[in-house]
Amino acid sequence: MKIQIASQRDFPSGLDLPWSEPLESWDLEALVRLSRGISRNIVRFVSYRDAVYAVKETMEDLAAKEFELLKELVDLGLPVVQPICLVTARESPTDPIVTEKGLLVTRYLDRSLPLRSLITSGATPEQASNLMDALAELLVRQHLAGFFWGDCSLSNTLFRLDAGRFAAYLVDVETGELHQRLSSGQRQHDIMIATENLAGELMDLDAGFGLAGQLDPVALAMSLGERYESLWEELTKDVIVPADRQELVDARVSQLNQLGFDVQEMQLETEEDGESVRVKTWVVESGYHKRLVHSLTGLEVQENQARRLLNDMFSYAAWQTGIQGQDIPVTLSAYRWFAEVYRPTIDAIPEALRGKLDEAEIFHQLLEHRWYMSEQQGREFGLDEVIPSYVANVLEPMPPPKVVTNALADSGSA
Repeated sequence: MKIQIASQRDFPSGLDLPWSEPLESWDLEALVRLSRGISRNIVRFVSYRDAVYAVKETMEDLAAKEFELLKELVDLGLPVVQPICLVTARESPTDPIVTEKGLLVTRYLDRSLPLRSLITSGATPEQASNLMDALAELLVRQHLAGFFWGDCSLSNTLFRLDAGRFAAYLVDVETGELHQRLSSGQRQHDIMIATENLAGELMDLDAGFGLAGQLDPVALAMSLGERYESLWEELTKDVIVPADRQELVDARVSQLNQLGFDVQEMQLETEEDGESVRVKTWVVESGYHKRLVHSLTGLEVQENQARRLLNDMFSYAAWQTGIQGQDIPVTLSAYRWFAEVYRPTIDAIPEALRGKLDEAEIFHQLLEHRWYMSEQQGREFGLDEVIPSYVANVLEPMPPPKVVTNALADSGSA
């Protein structure tokens, strides 16, 4: 038997599983049942220490390909599940077929759910639309990185709350391919497959559970392409500006940053009239705001959460500047915000309730709760004043994360 570990730092020391046995026959107390999509392969979930791991059994060459591809996508910064290890050269005295199959172990994405579970649990029309936006953004991000998915479906995607919206993550990349750059035909082929798969799965959900607000499953699936094209056009279009208006070039870069993307390369071409310039930009993987938050505070958050934290951080910096009558370096004001605002606020939440959401999501919801209370009562509230109301009216009634729903999992095969 051979075990390849993606990162020694992330491999759970002491994890000992019956690697040589058929995955379907595993009978462990550590097995858990999770909310999940439909899979072609047998998948089991194992709870170990403070994390849950997904174990997938598939043909050895496919498992090896997916393991390597996941590592590359992680290095590119794409939102994917984290590969943990690959088990090959398995030998089973009771099942010779096992020797032809490998096991791919990934870390399950905390506080995430497949779209199927979100829809069946009563997603509103607005939330359903937001889920399509998240999926469209995921496709744009991976296409910019040169990744061709090949099998975009509800079952291959997980969603997490990101400052009140949703962020989409890749789960299964068995059919994917990584290229230097994708052609328009490759991108359109991916969108076509995604739309067809989504339409079929949403029609299935509509027949079995009904979609909120009488949503048309086909129309909802068809909207994915429109959402994708709108964002792709915004990120890749050329902009023509007057040659003497450098600030408009800077504004284009700022606009792309606001969308969450860094500019990797820029090209300026003088037009035939000699009075205007064509600005070409090439963007790289999104995450501009979350990288900025991490550099200033060390916090690991999602992109929309980062935007919200930065807004509060900069408001706090402006308030400090007004009090002291002089500019304060960004790094210093960010440190003060973290030490004097963010950390004390999170620490004031009862520890037993913090696990229901990411800390950054709790902070975002507190800001929203403060705004509603201020609107209702016609005065400004401090965060410390709204914590008791938020805990009692929002956090306590909130159900625990719908991750582990049973003590023993089924095989998960389909």
